[in-house]
Amino acid sequence: MSTVVIHGEGLGKSYHRGALQQSTLLRDHLSRMLKSPLSVFRRPKDETFWALKDVSLEVREGEVVGIIGRNGAGKTTLLKILSRITKPTTGWAEIHGRVGSLLEVGTGFHPELTGRENTFLSGAILGMGKSEITRKFDEIVAFAELEKFIDTPVKHYSSGMYVRLAFAVAAHLEPEILLVDEVLAVGDASFQKKCLGKMGQVSREGRTILFVSHNMAAVKALCSKAVLMRDGSVTVSGTVADVVDDYFLGAAPGARAKEWRDPATSPGNENVRISYVRIIPPEGEPTITIDTGVLIEIGFDNLREDINLDCTVYLSSSDGVLIFESGHIISSDGDSRHGSYHLTGRIPAHLLNAGRYSLSVQFGKDQRYVLFRMDDAVFFEVENTSTGRGANMGVAPGIIRPMLSWRHSFEEKEQPPWSTS
Repeated sequence: MSTVVIHGEGLGKSYHRGALQQSTLLRDHLSRMLKSPLSVFRRPKDETFWALKDVSLEVREGEVVGIIGRNGAGKTTLLKILSRITKPTTGWAEIHGRVGSLLEVGTGFHPELTGRENTFLSGAILGMGKSEITRKFDEIVAFAELEKFIDTPVKHYSSGMYVRLAFAVAAHLEPEILLVDEVLAVGDASFQKKCLGKMGQVSREGRTILFVSHNMAAVKALCSKAVLMRDGSVTVSGTVADVVDDYFLGAAPGARAKEWRDPATSPGNENVRISYVRIIPPEGEPTITIDTGVLIEIGFDNLREDINLDCTVYLSSSDGVLIFESGHIISSDGDSRHGSYHLTGRIPAHLLNAGRYSLSVQFGKDQRYVLFRMDDAVFFEVENTSTGRGANMGVAPGIIRPMLSWRHSFEEKEQPPWSTS
C-alpha cells in the first residue's frame, strides 16, 4: 500500500468579517472622536467567518485528487493551509515531501526580477540545487514559450505570461507534491491543454497532485479520486464520477429557480443586486425536454446610473465544458437607470442534449469590465426524448443534439453486370 503523504485532521480557518482591529494610538482616537464624537462609545462590528470547518483528509503517494465545489466552498483556503501559506485556526496537517504550489498567478515571483532570476529563485525555494535548475532551465522556458522575454522583469508580463512561467517552474522542478488551483483558467486553450498533459505526465511519474478546478472534464480526465466541498466542509469523497454527480445533484432541490427577496442580502455588490434567476419550461410545457427548449428569467436591481450595462449568461455541461455564452445589452450610450429589471431569454428546442447543465450570470460595463459574476447560479436537467431517432430512446452522444433539416433524392439505375445480387 502506498505511503500517506498528506494527512490533515480537523482543519479549520476563521477570519474576521467586518471592521478591522482599530488602532490604539492616541492620535487615531482623537481623529475618530473629531469625525464622530459618539464613535468612541460604539463597539466596532466584528463577525467571525469560518472559511474552513473541521476538514480531515488523507492523500496517498501518487494520487491525483480533484477538489471541486462552488466559489467560497473553502478549496483555496485548504490548499493555502497545506502549502504553509496560512496557518489553520484549528486542527493540524502533515505533509511528507517537497511541495510545489501554484495557487494564484505568479505565486512566489518577485516583480522586479526577470523571468530567468525568478526561475532560479523558485527552484531554490523548492530546495533545488543550482545545477539541477540549470539542467531544467531550457525545458522550462520552452514549455512556457517565453524565450524572447525570459530576461524581462516579470512585472511587465501579462497574466497569461505570468501563469505560463509559474506553471512551467512548478511542474518541471520536480516537487514530490504539486498543489494547483484554478489559475490555469488564465491561459489560452492550447496552453491549458499543454498543462493538463504535463500534469498527466507528472502523475504517471508517481508524484502527488491536488487539483482545484471548475472544469469537470479536466477533473475527470486527470484525477483518480475527488473531494467535494460545501460551505467550508468536505461533504463527499470517492471516485471522480460519483463526486461530480453529487456536485450537480446536490444543487437539485429548487436549483432551477433561486430567489432573493431582500436586496440587502441578495447576491451582488454596489453595482447590481440579483433578485432571481429561473430556468423554466416554455409556456404550456410541464417539463424541460429536448423538444421544448428552455426559458431563462433574470431579475436584478441596477444601482449604477449612466453606464453602458450588459448581461451575459454562460451555459456549461455537467463536465464543466462551456457550451455557449449569450449576451444582452441592457443600455447603451450611458443611458442605464436605477431600478428593477426583468430579462428573458430562450434556448431553442432541439439544441441541447439530454443531461444536467449549469448557468452562470455576469453583469458588465462597456462590454469590457465585469461588475458582478455569479457562477453556477442555477442548475437544471433536460430530459431525453426519441425525437429524430425513431425507436432509439438512449441518450445520444455529444454535448448538443440539433435537429437538422435533411433532404434526399433518388435516381434509379440499371443493375451493373458485375453485380452478384
